Amino acid sequence: MNTMSGNNGKRKGSAPLALLAVLLLSALVGRAQQLPQYTQYMINSFTLNPAVAGTQPYFEACSDNRYQWVGITDAPRTYLLTFDGPITQQHIGIGGYVYTDVTGPTSRTGFTSAYSYHLEITKGLNLSMGLSVGIMQYAVNGSEINLEEAGDPALTNVQESVLVPDLGCGFYLYGNNFYVGLAVPQIVESRLQLTQMSTPANELVTHYYATGGYNFNLGTDFSLDPCLLAEYVYPAPVQFDFNLRLLYEKKFWIGAGYRTLDAVYAMVGYVYQNNLTFGYSYDYSINDIRNYSFGTNEIFIGIKFDRQKNYKGLAQF
Repeated sequence: MNTMSGNNGKRKGSAPLALLAVLLLSALVGRAQQLPQYTQYMINSFTLNPAVAGTQPYFEACSDNRYQWVGITDAPRTYLLTFDGPITQQHIGIGGYVYTDVTGPTSRTGFTSAYSYHLEITKGLNLSMGLSVGIMQYAVNGSEINLEEAGDPALTNVQESVLVPDLGCGFYLYGNNFYVGLAVPQIVESRLQLTQMSTPANELVTHYYATGGYNFNLGTDFSLDPCLLAEYVYPAPVQFDFNLRLLYEKKFWIGAGYRTLDAVYAMVGYVYQNNLTFGYSYDYSINDIRNYSFGTNEIFIGIKFDRQKNYKGLAQF
């Protein structure tokens, strides 16, 4: 869930007042987690790390739609569309993505492009270095908020927005059956000063992602994929996300995972004719949100095309 800053405000809706306060403040607090999270990040880890671009032997377009905390008015909704692939002769990967992340009267919309360069360290072991550059619009629709104190200068009753640049980098060490990555998005902690706000400017905050995964071959048909994601953003505690998938013929999988202080989840997926990937996950909250929500749904669709022959990169579906 994304988080950025604001003050006392009440959104019109049917959820309890305390829960609305949690949603608004979590969508608006400046020095905490700001970037949306994805349960199925292991299928398309390019969303976390620009160095992943080009590690597959094909170009791929992916759509990831997340509906968080179903049943709660104004709960977060995230829509993501990515595209990446290799330019093999130059050992280069390219890609980009567009996204919209909405929580109540606040939203983030942006575009990010990525470039990666791949080095072969030894046979079967590669290192990729990636850079991402983008632009993001942060907006608050003040007309959809009833202020607890009339005339509160923290928000106005109009739509306000600001455009800011975004810069990130990453490293990705990968082989035929494993990967380890480190990514740092939002390196530039851009100020989010809305035009009519008299309060001090808020800013983006740098995040740190560490990922790792391994593919265990269990025979001719089955394999087991554990994966770990660690995320840190000051001053929040480090959050860990561990999941395990069991795959059949690299076409069908079921899995489960645990995200500290947040949720447990289950997922299922299928690859049709080696070109179309479908994935679904369901999160069950383990914090107080579970008293108000029916859980979180996430739907993933991927399309592979333009396969590269004699490619030696990591094949992750």
